[in-house]
Amino acid sequence: MAEAAAKRSIKFIVTRQDSSDSKPYTEEFQIPYRPNMNVITALMEIQRNPVNAEGGSTSAVCWESNCLEEVCGACSMVINGKPRQACTALVDHLEEPIRVAPMSTFPVVRDLVIDRGRMFKALKKVKAWIPIDGTYDLGPGPRMAESKRQWAYELSKCMTCGVCLEACPNVNDKTDFIGPAAISQVRLFNAHPTGEMNKEERLDALMTDGGIEGCGNSQNCVRSCPKGIPLTTSIGAMNADTTKRLFKKWLGM
Repeated sequence: MAEAAAKRSIKFIVTRQDSSDSKPYTEEFQIPYRPNMNVITALMEIQRNPVNAEGGSTSAVCWESNCLEEVCGACSMVINGKPRQACTALVDHLEEPIRVAPMSTFPVVRDLVIDRGRMFKALKKVKAWIPIDGTYDLGPGPRMAESKRQWAYELSKCMTCGVCLEACPNVNDKTDFIGPAAISQVRLFNAHPTGEMNKEERLDALMTDGGIEGCGNSQNCVRSCPKGIPLTTSIGAMNADTTKRLFKKWLGM
């Protein structure tokens, strides 16, 4: 058994792109199999020995990774047609040949490296933070009710990996929809006792072009989220809050 595993190889088909303005192409690699490999391990093997399946020397595949524990969100890519984290994509659980490609929602920098700036601009738009002066110690903040803290913690697991945007049909180069992640973060920070001070400002941002009205309720986001965040629940809650906010503005309240 051990000898058979040592001789086994795995076929990878990687979608590559030499620069942001060049055309994509595919390149095949045969990776020596080892038990418990993930996609990152395979990419590291290519980096160690950059030779394609035809035996020709090539450049190492570029990708991003950091924590390797599905916490940082850096290693997001499309694996066998599904956007996910490469660090938790185990080779033994994937159908061969294993096809790896960059997420198409974001501009490609090189190979599997993408520019997730669209996500961070969306977070800036909705002010997904708690503004404090920071020049002096404010002491302990107000406490949250345990029932609220539990579901707020689930929302805080977002690692800005971009998988939900890749899965959403309403996020593409023809729209400016901010996507489900930013909407969910509005719910998170509006629930915070201190962050609530800027609640109306965040709701107003959701009501602008590219905001919550861009959601088509496909629900792909909640099915694809690696952290299991209840994104559609957040979108529904923010729909209700923005509707209330709209009526208050009409009534001058």
